[in-house]
Amino acid sequence: MISQLTGTVVAVSATAVVVDVGGVGFRALCTPAVASAVRLGKTSTVHTSMVIRDEVPALFAFADADERDAFDLVRSATGIGPKIAQAVVSVLPPAELRAAIAAENVAALTRVPGIGPKGARRLVIELKDKVNTLAAVTAEGAGPVAAAPAYDWRDQVRGGLESLGWSARDAEAACERVEPLAAEHPEYGVGELMKAALRGLAK
Repeated sequence: MISQLTGTVVAVSATAVVVDVGGVGFRALCTPAVASAVRLGKTSTVHTSMVIRDEVPALFAFADADERDAFDLVRSATGIGPKIAQAVVSVLPPAELRAAIAAENVAALTRVPGIGPKGARRLVIELKDKVNTLAAVTAEGAGPVAAAPAYDWRDQVRGGLESLGWSARDAEAACERVEPLAAEHPEYGVGELMKAALRGLAK
């Protein structure tokens, strides 16, 4: 299994990153934390988890080992696939996820699209004894990715939110809320704007 990639970032969007390792481009679906940390043309390390469904492998990339381990932990719960697990770690960083499950905070868990009260309670029941294995997060981001063209960020952020389970209407509303931030900080890339949109949706 591939648990880590170190190489040159040759492509990045709100939902995926391509890392060139020795001439081989590995495409991995990614969280907003990864999209905002990597820089095109620079060497980066991403932590990965490989998921094989219907004999088709898919690689998921994370900003650090804690985020990857949180993804794997959530995915171990009954009825949770990789798409929902990725949405969980995108909305709730490992420390917040651990706190929500330990405190049986169903409301916090249902902020994730695709997780209803029943699913949240199942996560609490199945993961409460395991969640303390998640280490506390020490976020050391590499800074925002190079800014995307002004005409491009909305489509990428909207598409990224929809891929995580939000409706087109919610995704468009989130983009509208983020637009002033994009105008004020033209240096922000898609990853930073995606994270801001997620924070707004999670409230």
